[in-house]
Amino acid sequence: MVTHVRPELHRYCARLTGSVIEGEDIVQDTLAKAFYSLCLQPELPPLRPWLFRVAHNAALDHLKSHGRRMTDPHADMTDVVELDEHPDPYAVRAALAQFLVLPVSQRSAVILKDVLGHSLEETAEIMDTSVMAVKALLVRGRAKLRADEAARNDRTIDRAELDRYAALFNARDWDGVRALLSADCRLDLVSKSQRRGPQVAMYFRRYARENVTLRVVEVDGQIGLAAHVDGAANAAYFILLRWHSGLVTDIRDFRYVDYIAAEAEVVPL
Repeated sequence: MVTHVRPELHRYCARLTGSVIEGEDIVQDTLAKAFYSLCLQPELPPLRPWLFRVAHNAALDHLKSHGRRMTDPHADMTDVVELDEHPDPYAVRAALAQFLVLPVSQRSAVILKDVLGHSLEETAEIMDTSVMAVKALLVRGRAKLRADEAARNDRTIDRAELDRYAALFNARDWDGVRALLSADCRLDLVSKSQRRGPQVAMYFRRYARENVTLRVVEVDGQIGLAAHVDGAANAAYFILLRWHSGLVTDIRDFRYVDYIAAEAEVVPL
């Protein structure tokens, strides 16, 4: 039921947070809340707008819990006169991190209207506000998005260890790869399953049968691994690792949410 709308939910949540990874976390939270809520409703609501409303609220909760800026000055309605109701091409092309320069209400309005193509009325309904307020938010948000550059938070990881993991993986030295795992290593096959400890070793059996090559990249502002399938030039999905004392403690494999690859900002290293 949600397959067709899930990538759109991710585009929205990823731009609200500035992160394809956090965006996917919010999508999963959204679907969990929606699944529970459906049990309490007498009939199925119009699915797409309802899910966007749930995602909007889940994203706001996420931003609040992380201490992100949640308010902005009251919209000046005199700005509405100059609104162009066509999507802003700059907003459509803007990188994820660029949206973080906007207060969240402006961010939400610009993403829903310009990036995802919702109408003014739909945007107002999702945001639980008026059409006039949405117009004012669009005017201010578009102007600020064009004027400001996003700041990036650099996140580092031990590059030598990541290179070593990729080299062993690409050489199909599975014993060598397993030797890098901590005893209580956690594996998250995002949207599919989770494992821990000895069960993680079985994770590599499937990769032993596939032609997947890993390359070290900067993805979404942090260093990770891009998975290239059958020699393709573009990454099919990403894998993130966490390390402690030279051993892998966490693996997040995004192969089952491959639409992330289309949204992520990737810089080869």
